[in-house]
Amino acid sequence: MYKKFEMELAGRTLRVDVDRVAKQANGAAFVHYGDTVVLSTATASEKPREGIDFFPLSVEYEEKLYSVGKIPGGFNKREGKASENAILTSRVIDRPMRPLFPKDYRNDVTLNNLVMSVDPECSPELTAMLGSAIATAISDIPFDGPCATTQVGMIDGEFVINPNSTQNMVSDLKLTVASTRDKVIMIEAGANEIPEEKMIEAIYAAHEVNQKVIAFIDSIVAECGKPKHEYTSCAIPDELFTAIKEIVPPATMEEAVFTDEKQVREENIRQIKDKLEEAFADNEEWLEVLDEAVYQYQKKTVRKMILKDHKRPDGRKITQIRPLAAEVDIIPRVHGSAMFTRGQTQICDVVTLAPLSEAQKLDGLDENVVSKRYMHHYNFPSYSVGETKPSRGPGRREIGHGALAERALIPVLPSEEEFPYTIRAVSETFESNGSTSMGSTCASCMALMAAGVPIKSMVAGISCGLVTGDTDDDYVLLTDIQGLEDFFGDMDFKVTGTTKGITAIQMDIKIHGLTRPIVEGAIARCREARLFIMDNCMKPAISEPRPTVGEYAPKIIQTVVDPEKIGEIIGQRGKTINSIIEETGVKIDIDDEGRVSICGVEQAGMDKALKIIRSIVDPIEVGKTYEGKVVRIMNFGAFVELSPNKDGLIHISKLSDKRVEKVEDVVNIGDVVRVKVLEVDRMGKISLSLKDADAE
Repeated sequence: MYKKFEMELAGRTLRVDVDRVAKQANGAAFVHYGDTVVLSTATASEKPREGIDFFPLSVEYEEKLYSVGKIPGGFNKREGKASENAILTSRVIDRPMRPLFPKDYRNDVTLNNLVMSVDPECSPELTAMLGSAIATAISDIPFDGPCATTQVGMIDGEFVINPNSTQNMVSDLKLTVASTRDKVIMIEAGANEIPEEKMIEAIYAAHEVNQKVIAFIDSIVAECGKPKHEYTSCAIPDELFTAIKEIVPPATMEEAVFTDEKQVREENIRQIKDKLEEAFADNEEWLEVLDEAVYQYQKKTVRKMILKDHKRPDGRKITQIRPLAAEVDIIPRVHGSAMFTRGQTQICDVVTLAPLSEAQKLDGLDENVVSKRYMHHYNFPSYSVGETKPSRGPGRREIGHGALAERALIPVLPSEEEFPYTIRAVSETFESNGSTSMGSTCASCMALMAAGVPIKSMVAGISCGLVTGDTDDDYVLLTDIQGLEDFFGDMDFKVTGTTKGITAIQMDIKIHGLTRPIVEGAIARCREARLFIMDNCMKPAISEPRPTVGEYAPKIIQTVVDPEKIGEIIGQRGKTINSIIEETGVKIDIDDEGRVSICGVEQAGMDKALKIIRSIVDPIEVGKTYEGKVVRIMNFGAFVELSPNKDGLIHISKLSDKRVEKVEDVVNIGDVVRVKVLEVDRMGKISLSLKDADAE
């Protein structure tokens, strides 16, 4: 008989079934939140993986379209590779849980989340986050949990805990916070320029809810939890560290790592490794873990110097940003481009504009989100860090970094009505030495302005690092961390925003959570830094969006028509709209609400297409003059096409002030003439005059 546990969470019932399904996994939780159902499992290998110096954790979030009553598109009719949303959800589950596993644990662990039913009132992503924490906590896998996760929205200035899909659509905040019993361990946010104080308030509102969930998980563990299994520690032997320090004293290691040139530092470390390999040539066991031992020696050296002496590897002050540079229009013929450099981190961003019909179509679990008009893609080639390896397409890191920069800029983008374009920004990493995602945000903002996208405010981003000591109040915050400080530090706290407030946050840490003073200090430090970057680097390169799109960008004009008239524009089997496109050389998109976008390169063709469309949908007005083509001649007059679906008759008596014997004496088929509307009768028949139009 399985065990069932329930609690009320944000007005909905959270139910966890244990020992009901997947009993061969180390831990399994069959989680129901409302009608959302996710099976979360935690499984570990029996033995450590050999030859690795990291914890091999894999997190999967499987979106099954049957959960929302859909059959997958395409020929295969089954789910394929993970969607971007699934990858991003996996990353959000991974980030708070990874630090809670033992640092010397090398057994493979897989956390799998199978989405089986989706209730729009209850987020499947949140359900999976809670499910993974519960499955791991009750398993026999070593884990210093539990942790819990809460989502926060903000509507009309009021916080909403675990908002539903409809609330998310109108929320000014999309915040996800994970906590342990005492501290915040992960923050991810997208926000509509939320002030720093309000963001901190939201973070700790979520933290309070997390404590209730942790108490609930504790009750499950108390009744169903398995004893944690023993494992083979992969810690470096103390005697190896002692031997290394005799050959390479701490002063020598300090000299090797404390340089602002990444290549110089890497060469220094390579020479140290060569020296140690030679010294330990007869000790095969030590040679196998020498790389990890040298890494940890570097880490201890850097952390000690930062924490005790406030000395950074490149000689900067604790609050100092690396040298900055920015320029726009570095790539010809593209629609917009910019390059942003911060120290040895360099990003080139290219913006492309296209009609709204080219927006990305999404086939996911959220029925409210079916397309994406703004896309940010991030690339991280191996040459950017001086390495060589073949490109295999974007990995989880690239997708995550691109999504963060995308989230940072969405709040300042113009609406479709203001700027009827699909927008794609691509960030190419030329050089990387820390926080390329924040460099991408800065470069993308400038490239958008260079492309003539009327963004509402300038956005910049920066990362704040952390080195902690033995107590909660023994720590140092580092502005603008470089790669070495990221690798050896405890936190990568990325914040993007405008002068008004925050647009995105992503926090990764390697310790068991942050105190409130650290969170508040990091957010304040990031605000100070991003304003400095805008004022001293970005604004001198480009201070505001260009008034028009560039020479090579498509031009778009928009008009709105009665939705009931859309069929008249399209015509039978598309005949009317295709004839307009052929005649004018433009591209035409029409949505269900009657918004018509006309895209082209030549303004004359666009104007002509607009004129034709308006002539189709606008009623013919008596007394107004129109231009039309003679399409048919009878002995009593000529028929003139005023628009593709409207013809009028010029009676022979209305062709000229003089007597006309034969219609062809005045007009012929194909002639374009100006005519005045004399009458539109009850049947819709239109009477025209050529002579009255000529008189005007």
